[in-house]
Amino acid sequence: MKDANAILSGYGTTVFEVMSRLAIEHKAINLGQGFPDGRGPEDVLQAAATALLEKPNQYPPMLGIPELRKAVAVHNKRFYGLEVDWQSEVMVTSGATEALAACLFGLINPGDEVVLIEPLYDSYLPMVRRAGGIPKLVRIEPPDWALPLEALAEAFSPRTKLLLLNTPHNPAGKVFSKDDLLFLSDLLEKYDAYAVCDEVYEHIIYDGRAHVPMITLPGMRERCLRIGSAGKTFSLTGWKVGYVTTAPGLLAPISKAHQFQIFTTPPNLQHAAAYGLGLGDDYFAGLRAEMQAKRDRLSVGLRAIGFDVLPCEGTYFLTAGFGDLPVKGADVDICRMLTVEAGVTLIPMGAFYQEGDLEGFVRFCFCKADAVLDEAVARLARHFGVSVPAGDAARDAASG
Repeated sequence: MKDANAILSGYGTTVFEVMSRLAIEHKAINLGQGFPDGRGPEDVLQAAATALLEKPNQYPPMLGIPELRKAVAVHNKRFYGLEVDWQSEVMVTSGATEALAACLFGLINPGDEVVLIEPLYDSYLPMVRRAGGIPKLVRIEPPDWALPLEALAEAFSPRTKLLLLNTPHNPAGKVFSKDDLLFLSDLLEKYDAYAVCDEVYEHIIYDGRAHVPMITLPGMRERCLRIGSAGKTFSLTGWKVGYVTTAPGLLAPISKAHQFQIFTTPPNLQHAAAYGLGLGDDYFAGLRAEMQAKRDRLSVGLRAIGFDVLPCEGTYFLTAGFGDLPVKGADVDICRMLTVEAGVTLIPMGAFYQEGDLEGFVRFCFCKADAVLDEAVARLARHFGVSVPAGDAARDAASG
């Protein structure tokens, strides 16, 4: 038999799948997978159900239904002051991952260089390589996840086609500052490159910080492709509804990639996403407050056990080191051990780097019910022989 595609078949089973299977086998609390365990907003769910029953269920327009594309344009203006023509600058996709694929396949020619910032969301490299791109990797590292400006400048060259930027950053929980983005925008202009901006956590950002889309910076309007996600914004990750905002000249090639990959996205979910983007400010503020409270709840418990919890500025994820906890071995082996013996599943941060040489840090996902987070802390505390206050008592002690 002839070989399958060498690039994609060369990737083995990911550590995320391995750890999730192990969690199921041992009935562990899985804080490795990044999805909420709630239902999402009831009125958004009802909008989807109503549209399913009352609206057409045949192929919607390839670029997305007008209602959602208009809602994306209004959303850009409302939150970022960005004027967008919904007809020529917005496309709906089947999730942000498909949006990424359309951008990369639509823009990269074989041999083009692509600058990426590690740690990486796991789909980035396979898609870049399958498109024929040559990855140029630059690392950010704990504890502060600062951009290495000199290394970034060295990564760019006349062969650079684009930068793939994720902010707020999964898995680091880093929100890049306006100064960071201005430095990157200078490099884009210098080397005549584009930026594919993965901004799916734009509304999940903490401690009064503001998300700054790179597309809003001087000179970036024609260079940036801004990706959003209804799944993240409404805690409905299974819906797989994303959207791209970009200049008409960039939308044209990526819409071709979208046409030949997916073509379109379920219309009832598009109608519901359009409804959701029009929710009041109280919804978006509530989402931030709810996730920040969960971050704090888990952080307090982990610190009481002895973990070194790093700052988390956005996303569903926080990173922690083992501190003086009595653990030995590679991080992946420690994560296996904690799944089997403590009943809590985590992800080693080294899995998000190509060299896999970052040791001593693990990623926790905190977008879970408070009772689940409390039980995870209790299990880890029992495993390490530590007594910690539970849930609300821990938060009160920390604030008090």
